[in-house]
Amino acid sequence: MTIELLIHAIVRQTTILIAQLATSRGVRAPLAQIANQVFMDLVRELERQGVSRKVSADMFGLGLRTYRRKIQRLSESSTERGRSLWEVVLEFVKSHELTTRREILTRFSSDDEAQIRAVLRDLCESQLLFSSGSGFNTSYRAASDTELATLQRKLGAEGADELLIALMYREGPLTLKEIADRAQADASVIEAALQRLLAAGRIDQTDEAGTLRYHASALVIPLGASAGWEAAVFDHFKALVTTVLGRLSENRATALEDEIGGSTYTIDIWDEHPLAEEVRGSLAKVRSLLGDLRTRVTEYNSQRPLPEGHTRVVIYVGQNLFHEGNERE
Repeated sequence: MTIELLIHAIVRQTTILIAQLATSRGVRAPLAQIANQVFMDLVRELERQGVSRKVSADMFGLGLRTYRRKIQRLSESSTERGRSLWEVVLEFVKSHELTTRREILTRFSSDDEAQIRAVLRDLCESQLLFSSGSGFNTSYRAASDTELATLQRKLGAEGADELLIALMYREGPLTLKEIADRAQADASVIEAALQRLLAAGRIDQTDEAGTLRYHASALVIPLGASAGWEAAVFDHFKALVTTVLGRLSENRATALEDEIGGSTYTIDIWDEHPLAEEVRGSLAKVRSLLGDLRTRVTEYNSQRPLPEGHTRVVIYVGQNLFHEGNERE
């Protein structure tokens, strides 16, 4: 009961965060595939932890056969094995100057019709496809290269590089495919970004037995920067999650109390409170302290090679203000 309550509470807070991100700065990010993505990510993580599919199916409240069918449906097209339904539908529409929903459903008759409709809706919301008409006679055409380029310029790529760097810094070294999968983007787009970042000296490339991997040795988002806030949000969230996972790990009993973990302090003040300024300035003071410490460590490390076996200490600090009992909220 306690774990279920905790899971529900965390999911609730996470959905609030996703909803805020999806509507930030006037953006209306498509969410059609979020539920499917969450399901598949949970499936992969359970398998990584050694949980059998039979047990996983029971955890989802599904029969084993239904569970397997759902995984198959979401992970690949039934009509074209080994490729995602999203990918093959987009490719099919691209191969035609104009095509109808009826023709698409006929082409992918082995796939679930509701899933095809969801994919078409998602492609239209992403503006990779344009549609007109209604019902089975709805016509679809793929966006041209010129239209895609114009859309990209309007949306802007500010912050995209920083977010890729954050992924490589926290989870690298990663292959091109791994980065594209995490970014939910086309590999050719990611490859172009990686080449740009390599040329700028912002990331490193290594060749491991013929496999190219990419890694970022630093991630710096200036305070108050207008671009790159997405990377900062990811980095904050990643640090929080990994810290909690560290406490939940099997060796948590042996982890030193002051080396792994976190604390939350809630302090009530008001404008005339004698300690108000000291409390409000807590974040700035901690930032200054840790910034100075990191600078001294970086200077020391720059004079000698980093040992292969070393410890990365990730410290996350956050502060927020809630105005209670008045209209300032």
